[in-house]
Amino acid sequence: MNNPLILHMDTSTDICSVALSEGNRLLALVESGPERSHATLLNSFIRKALDRAGREIGNLDAIAVSKGPGSYTGLRIGVSTAKGLAYALNKPLLSCGTLDILSRSARDSEAWLSLPAEKKRDALFCPMLDARRMEVYTALFDKDLRPVRKVSAEIIDSNSFREQLDRQILVFFGNGSEKCREVITHENAVFLEDIHPGAAAMIPIILERFLVKEFEDVAYFEPFYLKDFVATIPRKKIL
Repeated sequence: MNNPLILHMDTSTDICSVALSEGNRLLALVESGPERSHATLLNSFIRKALDRAGREIGNLDAIAVSKGPGSYTGLRIGVSTAKGLAYALNKPLLSCGTLDILSRSARDSEAWLSLPAEKKRDALFCPMLDARRMEVYTALFDKDLRPVRKVSAEIIDSNSFREQLDRQILVFFGNGSEKCREVITHENAVFLEDIHPGAAAMIPIILERFLVKEFEDVAYFEPFYLKDFVATIPRKKIL
């Protein structure tokens, strides 16, 4: 089956994103702004995507979800919904990393395409997801989106990525990169604005995994949190 009908969902950040694809073709995309209401939006977005494409949920060949890292709550909502659908429909479940999705979004963006050729020639992609204060979830990818440095949680300071920046251009993007602009000031640092992970960017990654049957175990699949959840005390107390 070279043109499977796949439902993709990304709830790893503030934005709730759902896409429906047939093979490599995007049939429908439904996304929110940064409302942080995935629990309310996700199921309605799935229905909207199917309706816009004129497809039924029973027509699906697979379910795909972003596995993290990212928002603990968002990941739980996305993964639990994906697992529930895969189990109920008896369809395979697939996943891909949030930083892989974010890097695909960056490479497909007008911001990247409009950069001068000399800046893009040997550049590395450095996706960053906000992990509070000066910490980010990050990794490094080459221009073919092959991993160069594994996913990690990094506290950013003026020496972060110094070794790589001294050799080549690094392209930073994602909601964690905004707070790093004033800290990472190396001449080889390039920042792209308004890049976020989204379900449409999952399509080529997930299709490749579907074709080689790289499926997840629906019973045991869990989000990739990277760090343990730490509860915080609300600033305002209600008496």
